[in-house]
Amino acid sequence: MNPLDATKSGFLLCIAVCMFIYTFIYLKDTVSEEPNEQKFNVNIAECGFYPDELCSALFVGKTAAFKIGNSCQNTYQPKTLSCVQTSCNCSMVLKTLHFITRPLSDEEGNFSLAYIITIHKELEMFVKLLRAIYMPQNIYCIHVDEKSPQDYKAAVQNIVNCFENIFISSKRENVVYAGFSRLQADINCMKDLVHSKIQWNYVINLCGQDYPIKTNKDIIQYIKSKWNGKNMTPGVVQPLHMKHRTQISYKEYVHSGMSYVYPTKNIKAKPPYNLTIYFGSAYYILTKEFVEFTLTDARAKDLLEWSRDTYSPDEHYWVTLNRLNDAPGATPHADWEGNIRAIKWRDQEGTVHKGCKGHYIRDICVYGLGDLQWIIESPHLFANKFEPATYPLVVDCLERRYRLKVLHQAEVPIEDHWRFQEENYFNMKLNV
Repeated sequence: MNPLDATKSGFLLCIAVCMFIYTFIYLKDTVSEEPNEQKFNVNIAECGFYPDELCSALFVGKTAAFKIGNSCQNTYQPKTLSCVQTSCNCSMVLKTLHFITRPLSDEEGNFSLAYIITIHKELEMFVKLLRAIYMPQNIYCIHVDEKSPQDYKAAVQNIVNCFENIFISSKRENVVYAGFSRLQADINCMKDLVHSKIQWNYVINLCGQDYPIKTNKDIIQYIKSKWNGKNMTPGVVQPLHMKHRTQISYKEYVHSGMSYVYPTKNIKAKPPYNLTIYFGSAYYILTKEFVEFTLTDARAKDLLEWSRDTYSPDEHYWVTLNRLNDAPGATPHADWEGNIRAIKWRDQEGTVHKGCKGHYIRDICVYGLGDLQWIIESPHLFANKFEPATYPLVVDCLERRYRLKVLHQAEVPIEDHWRFQEENYFNMKLNV
């Protein structure tokens, strides 16, 4: 080989080596800090076949990870959950859906939570939520919208039948957004829960588009340390711009698959007992004693009846009763305290958060991939709102991280079927 050819060969080899190094460093920075020793198709890996590395990069806010993730959203197909659309025996349901089957610590075993979950669609999202919050010492009331399709109701029932501590509410409502029926659905579950054999301490209400940020153990420790026998009903005295909700009468409309609340021209009477009406979150964490109070106290019953034709009564009912001095666990002087739900509201953009990376529905952010870091860094117990059909990687990343955190805190031997990551290709990084 003459010197010129040798020089050319060396030059080409140098370029090839440089390109290889550049590509390796790029992927290492965008997807992971630790290269995987196994060979695999990069496109498949990045788009979710082994999503842990991509999720880890999204949780720390790497810009390149958002680009990869967003390009994958159109092609990413989450693995269909077994035993959800098809019937399985109960042993298979527990194992294939990775339900945790015993208390993970003495502290959790001695402190039972009750949950009310109102659902009407997205069966797989409901199962993902249920298995995340499920613990055998807790109790769960599921309110399925009466308008839901029969096959949806049957599928939920098939899952519920496998658990002694999960049941469908004995009375179901045609739930209308912002209507009294939404409040009534929770009360139906409460009536069932107070007669349960399980002696629960607090009740928490969720909807089908929620997902936990904090573990069962975290939630119990937060309740004990910050509230200890008190109710959490974030809210304030009803602002002037919200008074229309309770000053005129509203009606629910349900017909031919359409449902909504509309105002009438009728002026409402003043609240019973001259109660001061508050405005707050529809989400709460309530003691069992307070729940029993709301179901039996004359003021609570009369306020409930008065609220039948108000707009979104679940946003004033609980907070108003919890401001009564003599209500069990009352917090008469509370404000917006209580880190129950992380929500990105449109009007808080630029103050509480830096914008929605998914899209807004009714001024609430449906979370996109760029919201993941904000979610896991939030002090709140749960987050809303998720839409896995649009952003499937968001929920997949969250639930894989969440289960790792739950198992990391466990004080008992871990059973194999509790793990999501049976094939440990990458093992998502968990900063706790």
